[in-house]
Amino acid sequence: MTASQTHREGTPAPGTPSAHISGASAGLALLVVLFGSFMDLVDATIVTVAAPAIARDTGAGPAQIQWTIAAYTLTLGAGLITGGRLGDQYGRKRLFLIGLAAFMVTSALCALAVDPGMLIGTRAAQGLAAGVMVPQVFGVIRASFAPAGRAKAFGAYGAVQGLAAVAGPLLGGLLVEADLFGLGWRTIFWINVPLSIAALVVGAKVLPESRSASTARLDLAGALLAASGILLVLLPVIQTETWGWTTVSHALLAAGVVLLTLFLAYERKLAGSGAEPAFDPALLRIRAFTVGLGASVLFFGGIGSFFLTLSVYLQAGTGRTAWETGLVILPYALGSIITSGLGVAFAARAGRALLITGSLTIAASQLVLLAVVRDGGDPGYWLLALGLFIGGLGLGLAAPVLVNVVLAGVPGHQAGAAGGVLSTVHQIGGAIGIAVLGTVFFAAVTGSPSGAPDPAGYAPALGIVLGVSAALYLVAALVMVALPRTAAEHGAPAAP
Repeated sequence: MTASQTHREGTPAPGTPSAHISGASAGLALLVVLFGSFMDLVDATIVTVAAPAIARDTGAGPAQIQWTIAAYTLTLGAGLITGGRLGDQYGRKRLFLIGLAAFMVTSALCALAVDPGMLIGTRAAQGLAAGVMVPQVFGVIRASFAPAGRAKAFGAYGAVQGLAAVAGPLLGGLLVEADLFGLGWRTIFWINVPLSIAALVVGAKVLPESRSASTARLDLAGALLAASGILLVLLPVIQTETWGWTTVSHALLAAGVVLLTLFLAYERKLAGSGAEPAFDPALLRIRAFTVGLGASVLFFGGIGSFFLTLSVYLQAGTGRTAWETGLVILPYALGSIITSGLGVAFAARAGRALLITGSLTIAASQLVLLAVVRDGGDPGYWLLALGLFIGGLGLGLAAPVLVNVVLAGVPGHQAGAAGGVLSTVHQIGGAIGIAVLGTVFFAAVTGSPSGAPDPAGYAPALGIVLGVSAALYLVAALVMVALPRTAAEHGAPAAP
């Protein structure tokens, strides 16, 4: 979430009522913004279950499938801070509806994609649309609800997160298997269109307008430098299997590092001039923040890649359908729902302990799954479900409170900027994980001399990912020892 959503109270836009909304209007307004958040969370996960079907239908290779997923998370992360500030300046209702409309259009374009390149491009555009829409959810709730109603609204947001975690893999599997009108995987995107139209009509009538009193200029140049630098770093990593490490690969990697260096220099200059940069380099001097950045990349880097590789293994390696794959993943979502409320309740007293326990629990779940799949064949539903359920328990303990634990060590006047950057890093960490671990997985699967996928190779390939992932979570737990003991109290859940 951005600085404006986490720590700055919204103010009504000129010409709008100053009173908080209540009654039926409040319920409908909350329903609309939570729907936007739900769609983002579902679309971030639904493609993983549909990935094998997309590959079969479009002829997409492993790298293109990785980009289909990573492009969304990368552009979403790049858009979060700028999207939040756009809402602060030009109106949160206006930007939410613009973002929702763009999300609807880009979803339709994803469904109409005729080749992998078009799908990757439209997924990137869909992520940018979500980057405009999602930050307004917190801004609308903070500006439009009285404190008592605000607490209930954030509670409903947490429930929607849990519901989306369950709905993503199940809905993806169901839609792919149902093959409505012969559309196959394309229905996972088409379904967004009628639902978005309904939300736009209701939202235009019931959402109140609000904006911040701040008039800080947008740091579009900084956001562009950061996104370009990260893209150039990830591109040769994901394309390793196709390109190898050629001179072009090394050149792209070097160019990405140069752009990221220029980004830091530009942000430092902007901050020195009194402007408000997308990222203030002074935050790097705060120990809790730098440790939190490392912990976030390690923690979230393993999640997206794990579900992508698990989905491919379940369908290509064990012969499960997309629907059966969704059912296998379901225990993970259920486990996270069980512990997420517990994590939030105890964060103010034992935030760091929750993070460490959560990371160690996920590491244990990866090792359980490694023991289950390493012999090859189909280990059966319940053995897979056990490992996944344990992983979900760990995720629910740690993920909802990570940002606020980090913010407990950041001075109050810098907490808003730190929160926005950390939420962005969550998305970038996910994209990095998909790039690196996804590449390792597909390289292991196509390790035969012919380069063709070997059905017997999916289990060992997943085993490599599970082993590396378990090590990442063990390292993350060690890094988290340096975080503050308790979480900051900010009155809102951390952004996903």
